[in-house]
Amino acid sequence: MHPSVGRNEQLEEISGHLDWASLEVVLGQVRPGKRGAPSYPALLMFKALLLQQWYALSDPGLEQALSDRMSFRRFVGLSADQAAPDHSTLWRFRQALAEQELDRAAFEAVNGQLDGAGLIVRQGTLIDASLIPAASRPPKKPDPKNLVEGASLLVKAPHEPDADWTRRGGKRFFGYKLHLNMDRGSQLVREMTLTPASINDTSAADGLIMGDEQEVWADKAYDSHERRARLKAAKLKNRIMRRGNKHHPESRWSKRRNDLIGKVRGRVETAFAILKRHYGRGRARYRTLIRNQADMLLACTAMNLRRAMTLTA
Repeated sequence: MHPSVGRNEQLEEISGHLDWASLEVVLGQVRPGKRGAPSYPALLMFKALLLQQWYALSDPGLEQALSDRMSFRRFVGLSADQAAPDHSTLWRFRQALAEQELDRAAFEAVNGQLDGAGLIVRQGTLIDASLIPAASRPPKKPDPKNLVEGASLLVKAPHEPDADWTRRGGKRFFGYKLHLNMDRGSQLVREMTLTPASINDTSAADGLIMGDEQEVWADKAYDSHERRARLKAAKLKNRIMRRGNKHHPESRWSKRRNDLIGKVRGRVETAFAILKRHYGRGRARYRTLIRNQADMLLACTAMNLRRAMTLTA
């Protein structure tokens, strides 16, 4: 057999850039629950989930690909005579990652290695949020005649209780909100969180500021007197667009400043576009917040690894 058969240069490049042994220490803490000991090493399963992100595979599709694609088997470490994990095993592993919050631990461990390689610049943090439609259809509004006085017309979906309503552009929206922190210099995602859509953008902002960056960039939704004071106290340059009000309308200088900030801040939207278009996260895949957050963390981990290969090319 020719040595190039079954090879995938991109996967081999990624394999060579990470210290998988240290990541295995983090993943070794995964406990599968009450269904017995895992039949596959945790690192093998995690690598399989990364493949799922890069190639947009369902759990059954990933099972099939691991069975017949030699490059996939090499990447995860399946021997020639070893059966691939089935789709239910893959599902249980992903669920265990989420329940034990090891999805975030793995995301941070990978980012730690990328940081150690000098890829995270810390020149500035770009912050933004994007709406993610719920997996379920929006619940229908109840008949006002059947409501008690003061009850809301915006009911939750019984099969997706973590999703919630918000208003964007004059229209009602039902689902979640993805909040991201992107490193300005590298375009790597350093932090993320998923919330119900009803959570205001600014409520999640402070958790996205790392404290080791030089500047914080964001749009007007994140501007407040408290945040201005907090950034000043932390000696971080405030690059948040200013918003005026009826008592203090935007000045000519403020509008010019906002325009300049917007050109830089807008780059974070690239991350949302990639996640939605290339990683299939234009809609939530699951019906609970914890599962969807784990799913987004896996997607961000996979996206960062791909981006790192570009930065080191």
